[in-house]
Amino acid sequence: MSNDGVEVQGGGADIRRREPAFNLPGSLVVVLAVLIAIHVVRTYLLSTSTDEFVLLHFAFIPGRYAIPFAEQDLGWLWSPVTYSLLHGSWEHLIFNAFWMVAFGAPVVRRIGLLRFFLFWCLSAAAAVAFHTVLHWGAMILVVGASGVVSGLMGAAARFVFSPSGRISRQFAHLNRRLTIGEALSNRSVLVFSGIWFLTNFLIGFGQVFGSAEGGAIAWEAHIGGFLFGFLFFPLFDVGAAETRRD
Repeated sequence: MSNDGVEVQGGGADIRRREPAFNLPGSLVVVLAVLIAIHVVRTYLLSTSTDEFVLLHFAFIPGRYAIPFAEQDLGWLWSPVTYSLLHGSWEHLIFNAFWMVAFGAPVVRRIGLLRFFLFWCLSAAAAVAFHTVLHWGAMILVVGASGVVSGLMGAAARFVFSPSGRISRQFAHLNRRLTIGEALSNRSVLVFSGIWFLTNFLIGFGQVFGSAEGGAIAWEAHIGGFLFGFLFFPLFDVGAAETRRD
């Protein structure tokens, strides 16, 4: 028997049932479909001026919070969440979707749709809150689900790794949640988190030294999202015994 499937012997032949290569919770498929639909509408159906209106009112702008709320519209209220539904390009969307499939699936299976929806909203807000602290008053647009994806990665780091360090795509959500101390002493978690932080810090250094690619990535929001997911996931976790499949 292995983590990758169930092996049954019978009739002189070994029959191995492997996990499906593509088997996502229905609720996550709906989320991905919504993100794609929004980007299709913005890219192919809206005029340039209308899309600029959408970005101005629904993208996140740190500078909003340096201006008295009475002197602006209500974008400051909903944009800490709605920015996560917008993307700058198809490449941006596909990249986020790929990692959302990898880390969102076990989180959704473990905490269920309603808690996942709440996790999305709060991790999105936490991501840009951290970004705003470092860019107070900046009139820049922040879009994309990267902060939420980073939050899902942080949350997944608390339970997806088995003691051997392997990940079973279909059954990782059944693992016991690690305490912070256990997670920080787990080699697989440390390697995964270390590579993740190193990558984002390198992006940040690229921004400091004038890299156009680094400057286009809100790496600070990634860190804010990851820390939120890693530290606060227990508030959303219903435990393996109460796991929901969708």
